[in-house]
Amino acid sequence: MIKIFCAEATAFRAMAGVAMMVGVSACATPPPLSVDTVHQNAIVLDAHADVALPETSPLYLGADGQSKVTLDKLEAGGFDAVILSLATGPRPRTPEGRAAGAAEVSDKLEAVQALVENNAERVMLARSADDVRSASENGQIAIMLGFQNALALEQDLSHIDALYTEGVRVFGLTHLGHNDFADSSRPLFIAEANTYEPTEEHGGLSDLGRAAIQRINALGGLVDVSQMSKAATLQAIALSEHPVIASHSNVKQLSDVTRNLSDEEIDRIGATGGVIHIAPFSAYLVDLSDPDLLRAIRDVRVSAGLPETYSYPYELYWELETDEEKLTFLGNMRALVGREDVARMVDHIDYVVDRIGIDHVGIGTDFNHGGGVVGFEQADSALNMTAELLRRGYTPEQVEKIWGGNFLRVFASSTR
Repeated sequence: MIKIFCAEATAFRAMAGVAMMVGVSACATPPPLSVDTVHQNAIVLDAHADVALPETSPLYLGADGQSKVTLDKLEAGGFDAVILSLATGPRPRTPEGRAAGAAEVSDKLEAVQALVENNAERVMLARSADDVRSASENGQIAIMLGFQNALALEQDLSHIDALYTEGVRVFGLTHLGHNDFADSSRPLFIAEANTYEPTEEHGGLSDLGRAAIQRINALGGLVDVSQMSKAATLQAIALSEHPVIASHSNVKQLSDVTRNLSDEEIDRIGATGGVIHIAPFSAYLVDLSDPDLLRAIRDVRVSAGLPETYSYPYELYWELETDEEKLTFLGNMRALVGREDVARMVDHIDYVVDRIGIDHVGIGTDFNHGGGVVGFEQADSALNMTAELLRRGYTPEQVEKIWGGNFLRVFASSTR
């Protein structure tokens, strides 16, 4: 039988002057690609995972007690790239506290450097979008470096230059609690006073924070607005010369917690060419619109000795004294709000796509710091995300954009 391609079919019919055989289409639709093939064709990229150190709480790790993004798990999940964040949590804003934060960042940097050095055949440290693509073509995993919480900069902008020299390309100014650079979306609970710090300290970015944004731009880094307050996020978008990303943020309209993004923030990130990376983090995916559920959450918190007020249901469980108390609280809260799954995560992806378009959404797991939902507990189950995206009707080309294409577009346009 002669095969006729679609582009030739009309001309062929006109020249032959005969009808096509019944039941035979000259423009037959090729069979759909398998989930495995679509996943393999994409550059699968995680925009934010934490670095696990020996002292990392096992509550954040996989069921095997290991990092959720070990090389074995990344390879099993088909990952091409991951941004490992040199993050530090809240500390006293004193010289000692800032130095301790800087030391934690240094420890995590050394851990990543050792990982790369000891596994040169399997990984490479990527400093550009071209590096990521090259690693993928060579069958390696691209390890990129991120940074989170400017408290660790010790009020010194030159530390940004030093981090950039080491390979850091994604810079987030806040974590839990305000710092000298910006307000956080999650004010810090001050245990001694049994209250939270004020909702805002700087009204967004401080002068130091604005200077940091300008320095990150000048070097060619990416500004990451995840966990910043709404005011700080909007100011960073307006100030940055390049599109910003949110490396691990969800939709506030679907899950009303303070660190999720409002429609205004989503719109501005999209309008300026940025990318929002949705996280498989149950506490930031749960629907909190039911008043009865809110009352039940309050009761569980109060019975555990935690404050009634919170920015998300699990907040401050780390203040409980023992792991047993923490596990009991987590179990009670999970029984109440449930464990979210990949379908709920794709609900958030759908929302962003419907609102600002397919070019502005990605995936950032927050693994090793709370990330993990049913069906996507750790890196080795990433294929389930691709399967759900295809089930929702996303094309293979759109899946490629979501998994890594959108990030790489912004990364390439911003980095030097």
